[in-house]
Formats: sequence, C-alpha cells, structure tokens
Amino acid sequence: MAEAFVGTWNLKSSENFDEYMKALGVGFATRKIGGMTKPTTIISLDGEQVTVKTQSSIKNTELSFKLGEEFDETTADDRKVKSVVNIEDGKMVHIQKWDEKETSLVREVNGNALTLTLKIGDVVSLRHYEKAE
Repeated sequence: MAEAFVGTWNLKSSENFDEYMKALGVGFATRKIGGMTKPTTIISLDGEQVTVKTQSSIKNTELSFKLGEEFDETTADDRKVKSVVNIEDGKMVHIQKWDEKETSLVREVNGNALTLTLKIGDVVSLRHYEKAE
C-alpha cells in the first residue's frame, strides 16, 4: 500500500505553514527560514522498511520505519517525538507525540500530486507537492 507514495516530490505551494509551526512552538527565526524553503521529499520502500528523506537548502532529514511500529524521531525543528506511521484509507498517516502534545502529518497521493495535511489542535496546514519526472 505504501507503493503509491514512492517517488520524488517537490513542494509547489503551502498554506498556513507559519501558523502550524507556531502551534508546534517553533521560534520566529526558524519559522521564517522554514517558510521560505521549498523542500524535496523522497519516499522509498525496501521490503517493509519505508524511508522518507526531506532535502532543502537549509536542512536534510531522513526517517526509516516500518508501518504500524512506533519509533523515536527527532524532527526538523529538533523535537524528540514518538512516531507511528500507518496507511489508512489510502493515506499515509504519521502521528507524532511529545510532552502530552500530538500532531498528525497525512500524505495523500492523487496522480502526480501529493498533499501533506499537517494538523495540531485546530491548526491545519496544507502543503502541495508535485511528482518529479
């Protein structure tokens, strides 16, 4: 089921990302830099192991995990979180928990487009990616 997400995805547009980062507790300077970057996300699959690499001119991150298994993650803004990723209704649902807080990162593929919906509390950000050729 994760096969639909495999590929290289380039960020094309973003909505409400600054508000989302603010709700996470990201500082002003980091939010400004984060808002300006246009990251590329590379998703690959090796057996049951899913790898998500995010590359930008500012910072690169890499996650490897098995669907449904909790793992420790250090986020791009240096939060230490417990994460679990599942496929639900054709979407890749990534839940991060830390300090009694929770955020969801939901990826949905539609043809050559990937939408990343970020949510914490009642703050929602949409990030639209396009598959690289």
